[in-house]
Amino acid sequence: MKFKHLVGLLALSLLMAASQVLAEPREFKIDEEHFSVGFLVGHIGFKYQLGMFLEASGEFVWDEDANDLHSGEVVIQADSVFTNHDRRDRHVRSGDFLNARRHPEIRFTATEWEPTDDDSGVLRGDLSLRGQTHPVALDVTINRRAEYPFGHEQYTVGMSMRTVIQRSEWGMTYALEGDLVGDDVQLILEFEAIAQ
Repeated sequence: MKFKHLVGLLALSLLMAASQVLAEPREFKIDEEHFSVGFLVGHIGFKYQLGMFLEASGEFVWDEDANDLHSGEVVIQADSVFTNHDRRDRHVRSGDFLNARRHPEIRFTATEWEPTDDDSGVLRGDLSLRGQTHPVALDVTINRRAEYPFGHEQYTVGMSMRTVIQRSEWGMTYALEGDLVGDDVQLILEFEAIAQ
């Protein structure tokens, strides 16, 4: 009986090892038609201003079976910022905030993925903004993984990501005094990524 039990455990171990060998990382490209990058920042304590970046792209390499991220990057065009007010948008692009002319790209490069379960985790990486790079951590929820029901009909993963940064850490100190514009900026990423 013990021998049969040992053989069963050995067979199970071999099957698990074989499945790990067969698992391979896949490249995913974020679908630019289904990619939203937003932010919220306080305005004089009266409200939170909602804004978006209208141009962004990204890709990552992920071993889904092992839940192991090999690499990942998101690039946002700084001058694509949109807050539904032309004068404010020009100000946000200026040297007081994004300095988009001198630093046209905002770039996030993933460095570590820490899953908490099959559908959530913490994504750590480096955020380059205004010529400065600092680490950030994003809370990630994996919403759905499936063949897309129409259109491209390819395997797709949908994710939601959230984090809060202090803009002053990247040199954006304009209007901090008196909390005219808040230091804390909530970042919101929503996207669908297609397996390549």
